[in-house]
Amino acid sequence: MSVQFTDDLSENIKVMQTVFSGDNTFITRRVRSPAGLSCAVFFFDGMVNNTAINESVIRPLVHGQTAGMTAEAVAQGLLQINDCKVVPDTDAMLSALLYGDTVILVDGDCRPIVVNTKGFSLRSPSEPESEKVLRGPREGFTESFMMNLSMLRRRVNDPRLTFSFARYAGQTNTVICVCWMKGITPPTLVYEMQRRIQQISLDGILDANYVSECVRDAPESPFPTLGTTERPDVAVARLLEGRVVVLTDGSPVALSAPCILQECFQANDDYYIAVRQAAVSRALRAIGFILSIVIPALYVALLVFHQELLPTRLLLAIAAAQKGVPLPPFWEILLLLLVFETLKEAGTRTPSVMGSTMSIVGGLVLGQAAVSARFLSAPSVIIVAIAAVTGLTVPKLQSAALVLRFSLLAAGALGGIYGLVFGLALAVAHLCTLRSFGTPYLLNLIPRVAARTDDTWLRVSWRKMPRHRFLAREEDKP
Repeated sequence: MSVQFTDDLSENIKVMQTVFSGDNTFITRRVRSPAGLSCAVFFFDGMVNNTAINESVIRPLVHGQTAGMTAEAVAQGLLQINDCKVVPDTDAMLSALLYGDTVILVDGDCRPIVVNTKGFSLRSPSEPESEKVLRGPREGFTESFMMNLSMLRRRVNDPRLTFSFARYAGQTNTVICVCWMKGITPPTLVYEMQRRIQQISLDGILDANYVSECVRDAPESPFPTLGTTERPDVAVARLLEGRVVVLTDGSPVALSAPCILQECFQANDDYYIAVRQAAVSRALRAIGFILSIVIPALYVALLVFHQELLPTRLLLAIAAAQKGVPLPPFWEILLLLLVFETLKEAGTRTPSVMGSTMSIVGGLVLGQAAVSARFLSAPSVIIVAIAAVTGLTVPKLQSAALVLRFSLLAAGALGGIYGLVFGLALAVAHLCTLRSFGTPYLLNLIPRVAARTDDTWLRVSWRKMPRHRFLAREEDKP
């Protein structure tokens, strides 16, 4: 929407009131000083700091001692506020007005003055629920764009930290900021991120995931090729490694690129606790993810195709437990996995006071009732419970674990262990083809694609982790 102003203040007021007609939150304040200075102040109620408007805008205008002042004279010599400027571009003026700034029009000058008076309510930077730590900082990003940038700037006291702003997505006119460290982040990585963001063509952007789906590599893959975090310390750590961080106005989630598989097995407090403890925890996460996707398929494959591989006592115990159960092992496991995913989804959508209780009680009641009624066998319940619990150790790979768990289950039911191995081989081949902004997804995990660090599956000391540790070594580059 574009408007045209003239030197007549009354006509300009009519233009603004026409643009925002029917909006009761739009406030127009006509000001005239004893010396004859005539101005009009426009703002939206609830979006501004009323004290700043009264003390730093209205009061100086009312006490103006000179008539016929230009917009520059009012902005530079009259207003008592730290951020005010003349903005001839009416589109930029309207965007600032809708975002909480105040617009001033002076009689005899068609150029509007934009004053920073934002004062809408904001959420405090509390610790994110999904990224809690045992030790370390306790604050997280919020929906406030400038507050998020300030948290990055406060932690990186270096002029090389660079912010690049742009507005996208038509109706919402959302601001997206690309952050990087000059001299550390490769310029090609910054250029590629900016190029992909400029190609976004959406009617609106309400969250960082809108941006993520448009710029990430392999959008159909269940594995994340773009990192996400709600913690400023994690975002700063990735900046110092030479990555690019993207912040979206109105979203507490920061995106980072490139993203590698190794990153998914790292926890936020790995580097805030003892080295050995963090190394053991990271190893348990990797083992837990593998068990989560393999155990259901392996159980079905052994019972259906390879019973001779099971110890006799274990096989007899499973056979006794399955006596009278109407469903074969594959359908047992499939049904239990579907029930578990349904309970997890219901617990997520239920208010937090009831969600966890409903998931636990629902799982216990349904599992016990199904076993007692001989509808399902107890070993199948145990297998699914193990897969469900171990799958929670790596939250960033829950989507990939869900897809792999069902795919490998089908492969194991069709081809036994051979089908399971074939399915795993396809998954590894898919991982080998993935790249994140030109960086191999298996960086640090295979010998031919190694970076300048020993921080791979296990946590190592800071003395062995040089800067820019996600970058490949020069001799490994093609």
